[in-house]
Amino acid sequence: MLVDSHCHLDFDDFDADRVGILDRAQQAGVSEMLIAAVVQKHWSRVQSLAAENVGVWAAAGVHPNEPEAETPAMEDLLTALAADKVVAVGETGLDYFRSEGDLRWQRERFARHIAASKATAKPIIVHTREAAADTLALLRSEDAAAAGGVIHCFTEDWEFARAVLDLGFYISLSGIVTFKNSTHLQAVARKLPMDRLLIETDSPYLAPVPMRGKRNEPAYVQHVAAFLAELRGEALEDLAAFTTDNFHRLFRHAVAA
Repeated sequence: MLVDSHCHLDFDDFDADRVGILDRAQQAGVSEMLIAAVVQKHWSRVQSLAAENVGVWAAAGVHPNEPEAETPAMEDLLTALAADKVVAVGETGLDYFRSEGDLRWQRERFARHIAASKATAKPIIVHTREAAADTLALLRSEDAAAAGGVIHCFTEDWEFARAVLDLGFYISLSGIVTFKNSTHLQAVARKLPMDRLLIETDSPYLAPVPMRGKRNEPAYVQHVAAFLAELRGEALEDLAAFTTDNFHRLFRHAVAA
């Protein structure tokens, strides 16, 4: 069985056929998925989707590209993280590609999420784009390793990968790794230790080959898994088994009642 370690099933893109998406995921062998919030107003929606569906888990956080005014209060964040089936903090992090100007507020928001992660012993889901040095610096200075976490939708180089692995973090690969021009990422993927690797869709974005150009959905994580198994010279069933085990080792609160 497979786990989609990062998707956005709460997005409006899925309103018309959310039940069908869950059914297709099951048919594709995707037994579990984690829905990562990106805005505070969707926390309750993410929590409800997790509560109502077996094998669906939730994370609460605010994406770095949301404006400064959307930074959540620590009290609100801790309350959301205490909800049933909320197993992680995020997604959060730093993004210097889509945001401009003085971005101290992004770093302060990220630090707040790290503090919440440590306070609740729930791992953090990190988004980073064109901010590798500052992301790594904050993970170190704020002792993010205390609760652990994952760099989701990883696109960085091996140097960054090695640094976050040294902090005890996991690395999650999305459909980007299947793209023809992602040779640098494929080189990193070959080196990643099997006990730190996760797979994801980041749906509705980044549909993998052979579904590229379509709306992504959790069922398509099977294509990420198949590509990585071939790339790394591993049996698909082995990759499915160890990425599922890794998911539960990291998201240790993702335990069926």
